[in-house]
Amino acid sequence: MTQTQFFSSGLELAKFVVNLDILQHAWTAITDLCKETSQNEEPSSLVKFKVFELPNCTIIAFFTWPANSKDYVQGNGGGDFVSSSTLKKSFPVFNFLCPKDNQEFSINKPAFQLFSSNIFGVLPFLKSKIDNSKPLIITGNSLGGSVATLFTISLLEKFNFSTTKRPLCITFGSPLIADEGLQETISKYAAWNSCFLHVVSDQDPVPRVLINGYKPFGTFLLCSELGCSCFEDPQTILELLTATYIGSPENQDPNKVFESYGTFVEHLNRKVLCKDTTDHESSIDWTTPPLRAGIITKLAAIGLVQSQLLQPPQNVDINIIIAKIEKQEKVMAILNKQAFDPTRGLNEIKVYMAYLEQYKKFSKDEGIGYYDRYKLQNHNGMITTDMDLSKFKKFLAWYWEQMVDQAEKRPQTVGHSLRTRSLFGGTNYRRMIEPLDIAEYYNKGLKDYINKGRSKQYIQLEQWLKETEKPSSVPNELKKQNVASSLTEDSCFWAHVEEALISCKLLSSGESSDEEKDFAKKELIEFEKYVFDLMKNYAVSSEIFLPRSSFMKWWGEYREIMGASYRSSLTNLLNNDNNYQAYANGSLSFL
Repeated sequence: MTQTQFFSSGLELAKFVVNLDILQHAWTAITDLCKETSQNEEPSSLVKFKVFELPNCTIIAFFTWPANSKDYVQGNGGGDFVSSSTLKKSFPVFNFLCPKDNQEFSINKPAFQLFSSNIFGVLPFLKSKIDNSKPLIITGNSLGGSVATLFTISLLEKFNFSTTKRPLCITFGSPLIADEGLQETISKYAAWNSCFLHVVSDQDPVPRVLINGYKPFGTFLLCSELGCSCFEDPQTILELLTATYIGSPENQDPNKVFESYGTFVEHLNRKVLCKDTTDHESSIDWTTPPLRAGIITKLAAIGLVQSQLLQPPQNVDINIIIAKIEKQEKVMAILNKQAFDPTRGLNEIKVYMAYLEQYKKFSKDEGIGYYDRYKLQNHNGMITTDMDLSKFKKFLAWYWEQMVDQAEKRPQTVGHSLRTRSLFGGTNYRRMIEPLDIAEYYNKGLKDYINKGRSKQYIQLEQWLKETEKPSSVPNELKKQNVASSLTEDSCFWAHVEEALISCKLLSSGESSDEEKDFAKKELIEFEKYVFDLMKNYAVSSEIFLPRSSFMKWWGEYREIMGASYRSSLTNLLNNDNNYQAYANGSLSFL
């Protein structure tokens, strides 16, 4: 058996981002702001911003003087979080990040305070400077990078990734700002996660201050005097932030660390990326698996693997680090392969739904309707010769369970987009397949399907439709013309029919109490109104009038129980057999 091959491309990604000169543009903007900022300002009032309109891009830069950044992040509750539930009413800018199941997330408190007190008031101005025809770069250093990150996140709600070039947020030496909830929210949506590039020097302590309890998202460009490499896996990034730090008392001067980023950006392309990588690769045995070889090359580029130029940091077991990264990347590769992709299986869905339409047609030709045909076959343990319905149902149920779960877990903006795109297919699936689940449920002798047996995906798919569909009390001509071939709009219709049959049994049973009979009669009158309203809006399929349908069985029992003298809007229609065909033709009058 051929062993699965994994490849690591972090070094190539590093070359890509550097060769575009984006880092140079971003750093130049930050240094321009540095010249305008007083070193004596307190961190809480230190955030400066400026918009740079270049010929080929727009840059929005945020600067904070690095001198007090580490102490500000560490001290005075600098590691504290502010939760989304706290911000929900007082600061709703980030509410869109919460998925519909109300999962919470938290943001670093100092970063949020800097953003809310210094930048929130000028958000309209900054957004007005965005030219959608040009790439947008948002950048910042240290705590300014945290503010740049939050500003970028605030743009994601309205940003149309299908028609506009996505923004790129580049931070230099920025501390982590997210808890696991926020990290998962950003990372699960690839278009969002790819908006963030964090540059981290091996001399800078600030990005390493908030390791415990904080989670990274986006891509991290880790740098040393040897070169750089990109990493995206959150756990790997946390491991390497600790392992790569070579800070010492003599290079703790924050101003020198700040300047080191400029030196790195200025010389990176000439000094490292155009340099022959033989030094890194010569120590790799040619039999080394591709994934491990790629990891070693990446770690050598940031000084973690011994080379002719640099010894790895002390107290770092490089073999343990390599093993951990290798294991994590294999896990991520498997998870990515297993991840649900809405575009996969679309052909199968179309084929299976077409088969079900054919099954519906065959059933109608036999005068029974596909709900009752399936119910009868399922009850008798028969296997249909038309097709393997069980196989089709299972696949369709799996697909829509995954689709609904994905949409509900996504942030509200993304989830809404996914729900909108899936609305037609999901509604068709619900109206076609849920009646078959209802048939199976009542064949088991169970009751109250709507409250006790209904699957989550049906409930959510119905809710999606209610959120977008405008109710109408008057049917349009198209609905009338197509009623004979249409699916019943309420996918729980047959559950109501089954409950009505149960109520008929209670009314006709000599063992039922007077209280049970009174309740059953009230339920049946409500059922009458329900069916009449559906018919009046041409929202129920004409197949319910087929001779062998459960609905016609109910009508026979109900008419006998209520007697010939009983009159109502529905019974007046059903007592005239000609109305069945008139309804199927779309010509029945309800006046």
